[in-house]
Amino acid sequence: MGVLVSYAHKHDPYRYPFARDAATMPRDDLPSLTALRAFEATARLGSASAAAQALNITHGAVSRQLKALESELDTQLFIRRGRRLELTAQGETFAYACSDAFERLREARRALERSRARAPFALACPGSLLARWLIPRLDRLNQALPELRLQVVSSEHGLEPLGDGVDASLLFASPPWPFETEARVLAPEWIGPVLAPAGAERIGIAAGQRAPLERLLDQPLLHTASRPQAWPQWAAAVGLDAGRLTLGQGFEHLYYLLEAAEAGLGIAIAPRLLIEEALIQKRLLAPWGFVATGASLALFQRRDASAAEHRRTSALGDWLEAALGENGSPAKDCNQR
Repeated sequence: MGVLVSYAHKHDPYRYPFARDAATMPRDDLPSLTALRAFEATARLGSASAAAQALNITHGAVSRQLKALESELDTQLFIRRGRRLELTAQGETFAYACSDAFERLREARRALERSRARAPFALACPGSLLARWLIPRLDRLNQALPELRLQVVSSEHGLEPLGDGVDASLLFASPPWPFETEARVLAPEWIGPVLAPAGAERIGIAAGQRAPLERLLDQPLLHTASRPQAWPQWAAAVGLDAGRLTLGQGFEHLYYLLEAAEAGLGIAIAPRLLIEEALIQKRLLAPWGFVATGASLALFQRRDASAAEHRRTSALGDWLEAALGENGSPAKDCNQR
């Protein structure tokens, strides 16, 4: 039994005449696409040299393709008239068919690109980054890039959603990146302990002053299941034995952890980017400073994305980079180590 071509309504041969049993389909006897392109360009421009220039290949390559095509078709397609090549009667008939076919392909491609350009741009983003950084800037982003028609998808699965109808992902990650993705690094990641002013006062830390590391050792520390390595990573960077830390209340997501810290429930560990506004507005303090993690906030897209998709992702990356630059100065005053 033959295999049916997998198209919608493949059972309807009147609507899709190409959807036939594979055993009944004729053999693929089309000439080489490379040879057809060389022939079409030569027929249109009148010389192999002009065709070579248009196709960005050598004159010799075009001549070889034309000879191979005439040999395969067993038909003379051109007659040389001085420096010019003139089509034979058979060549004119074949050139018309080739020109029509290539124009149909070009128009089909343009239609696909127009359709893609009108489709919403799906951006995957972790919920904490979405809620605490992107959403407050979303109206400005949409005004700056209305043609993007941005659709944001909350995702906690790293780069995996890139294969599931997502155009790009914005998240903190460390290299090496997956081979099938391209990354545009936007900003380095810094993390540090933060707490509410009332909590700082309760353990004898004055607002705006650095606190000794020992003040952390007898405090239950808020932590999150989504990033269990955060406290040990920070402790190692500042020369503190992570085994001396006491973990307290845990939360499933970073967003809940930061809400708990602002509510005065304890000391949390957080990426600086996500708590910049809270630091500026004094809702949170960072008396122990921040350290670089080696990770970066980056915008990821598929390596095999089309040129149109790359342009849309590039426009989004430019906007994000500019928005991050606006926040750069205040963040550097937040007791950075």
